Amino acid sequence: MLNLTEKFREMKQRGEKITALTAYDYPTARLLDESGIDIILVGDSLGMVVLGYEDTTRVTLDEMLHHTRAVSRGVSKAVLVADMPIHTYATPEQALATARQFVEAGAKAVKLEGGVSRSGEIEAITGAGIPFMAHIGMLPQHVREEGGYKVKGRTQSEVEALLADAQAVQKADAFSVVLEIVVADIAKRITQSIEIPTIGIGSGENCDGQILVTHDLIGLFPWFTPKFVSPEARVAEEIRKAARAFIERTRGPGALSNRDGSD
Repeated sequence: MLNLTEKFREMKQRGEKITALTAYDYPTARLLDESGIDIILVGDSLGMVVLGYEDTTRVTLDEMLHHTRAVSRGVSKAVLVADMPIHTYATPEQALATARQFVEAGAKAVKLEGGVSRSGEIEAITGAGIPFMAHIGMLPQHVREEGGYKVKGRTQSEVEALLADAQAVQKADAFSVVLEIVVADIAKRITQSIEIPTIGIGSGENCDGQILVTHDLIGLFPWFTPKFVSPEARVAEEIRKAARAFIERTRGPGALSNRDGSD
């Protein structure tokens, strides 16, 4: 754990931006790993972009372990982090047991949502020598309670809570912390206030690194794209084009005339 923690702290000190993307299957993981990405996250966002759920609150441990195993087969250089799904870290004992299952599935580190309120669970994980990535700000597993995906850090009480969360996860030995949908100026303030790197998603450019859902980055989930994402590709449209070309080729006059019933 110390080597991983030192690696990312040193990147922060050098001003070297950390890059992270999600993967849920072997080919995507292998492509990202070959690209030189620093961190590959098996995110519970797979609930929406892979499994078709409305949000992440229905994702199960078995589903996350299944996808972690697949991704691990394609990763040789990047740090593979796995999300711990909702209802799998209610106590320090449960959190550690869950984390160990992810390590057995091939993850090099785990992530769960929460700061101060989850200090005990985080300490149980890091105390057992399992590297840990924290996640504060907007917590997708609480989206139903909060009534949507809301920007954090707009009020003084939220700012104070975020700063306390950042200090808490650092004290609990997290090697980095994801800041999700935090007001940019507050994300910058948090970044400057702690020694571990911040990795932003929808939290401005002043974090120590950035993470995105790969499906958003490459335009593979066209039915919804977050406002803070500018897709670098339009993979969904390319798939549609390829499928249409196959349909037209298969149904074309030549294909029909060649059907002699022998197949």
